[in-house]
Amino acid sequence: MRNKKWLLGLFLTVILSLVLAACSEDDATTEGTDTGSKDSASEEETPQVLVFGRGGDSVSLDPAIVTDGESYKVTENIFETLLSFGDEDTTINPGLAKEWTVSEDGLTYTFELQEGVKFHDGTDFNAEAVVFNFERWTNGEAGEFPYYESMFTVGGEDVIASVEASGDYTVVFTLTRAQAPFLKNIAMSPFAIASPTAVEAAGETFGDNPVGTGPFKFVEWKRNDSITLAKNEEYWQEGLPKLDQLIIKVYPDNSARLNALVKGEIDLADGINPSDAESITSNADLQLIERPSMNVGYLGLTSTRKPFDNVLVRQAVNYAIDKKAIVDAFYQGYADVAVNPMPSSISGYNEEITGYEYDPEKAKALLAEAGYNGDEIELWAMPVARPYMPDGQKIAEAIQGYLEAVGIPSKITTYEWATYLEKATNGEADAFLLGWTGDNGDADNFLYTLLGSANIGSNNYSYYKNEEVDTLLTQAQTETDEEKRNGLYKQAQAIIFEEAPWAPIAHSTPLLAGKANVKGYLPHPTGSESLQNVYFE
Repeated sequence: MRNKKWLLGLFLTVILSLVLAACSEDDATTEGTDTGSKDSASEEETPQVLVFGRGGDSVSLDPAIVTDGESYKVTENIFETLLSFGDEDTTINPGLAKEWTVSEDGLTYTFELQEGVKFHDGTDFNAEAVVFNFERWTNGEAGEFPYYESMFTVGGEDVIASVEASGDYTVVFTLTRAQAPFLKNIAMSPFAIASPTAVEAAGETFGDNPVGTGPFKFVEWKRNDSITLAKNEEYWQEGLPKLDQLIIKVYPDNSARLNALVKGEIDLADGINPSDAESITSNADLQLIERPSMNVGYLGLTSTRKPFDNVLVRQAVNYAIDKKAIVDAFYQGYADVAVNPMPSSISGYNEEITGYEYDPEKAKALLAEAGYNGDEIELWAMPVARPYMPDGQKIAEAIQGYLEAVGIPSKITTYEWATYLEKATNGEADAFLLGWTGDNGDADNFLYTLLGSANIGSNNYSYYKNEEVDTLLTQAQTETDEEKRNGLYKQAQAIIFEEAPWAPIAHSTPLLAGKANVKGYLPHPTGSESLQNVYFE
């Protein structure tokens, strides 16, 4: 009897050991694999890592101090704004503010904020954080926060009188004057909310160590090579982001970037040459992506520098360039010839303006009337591919030929992207290639931002100044009747056309390409690259 009990006990001990060992093996298999998917319990997950190829590096990762799309391409994923745009348009949606009300006179905006949101450094997002950011921008030195100055100052006076916390999660904005596009303006990337603690700790180096509330956290920046972001595990929007890591790499040459995609080195690429579209669509492993057009590419003529301080010379340049030939050659069906400083999709576009036809003889006559002496000019070529201009160097060469034919000799010059923008901002260029992708779908964001005299030294690179245009544009900002507002913009465009501070070139349909298994990417007309919904199938 005693031996039987002992044998039974031994048998039960062995069985229990086997069960515990099996459980331990299951635990070891699943430990540390909390993202992605697996085919069986014994397989480890593959992290979702997306590599995005682009043409140029960011200038800074502090969205408040930059104006270039390459910077916002990254900051859009680190920071968030009070309001957001629709996934594929510029309709206004909740963001860090979940709801808002506007007073009848349009001077008071009250925002109710999302609760329980944390900055990447673990500090709380709340009303005081919003107040801190707006006070930072309001109290900045001249030129320190160019977008804030551009959008929220008129005639040297602040549009925003005060921003106050009315409770932990309520913020009240009081304006000095009504501003029709106010809600669209604060949804723009430059007005993203940063961690006050991080801003105060980093000071001027905050742009190298950005801290927001967005779906991805900053990890590393290798200048002119790559920026690495990691999933924000504490992100307040449930189930997002879907990627574990995001690497944004620089490939200045369009062909090299496409080659990297074909070879599998990257997963998404922007700045695709229109001439490469067919090769992408015929490759089953790739997909061609068209971004909705809301941009303009142009040749800027700095009106404070000779010979472009003479309106006749600026008009002559417009007659000298065969814009349709440029669009046909370099955009290959993915652009329209530009006439006005904004595309026809923007409300207030003046359709009665037909543009300057290609007329070299007219150009020569105007140059003679202007007394132009044939001095050589500098023609600046963009060093990076941009959505509105896929190949700045070749377009510059084409323009150089057209100008030479009417008697304007030019020397093509270029600089590294950040330097190019800085020098153009300072008015150092004679003629320069640049462009603009709309931030919010409003005419104000094209006409006032790019050609209002208050923005000379920021986004008004041509240093264009006209008092009548300024008056029309500032009136349009406060006009809430859309028909009247559009009429003001049409008048402004007519004057701008005659004074020709630019030679508008194209409104493009920017092209991107990606691996066929990249899903959830929605190209936005503003050019922003919010990648929180992207995943691999």
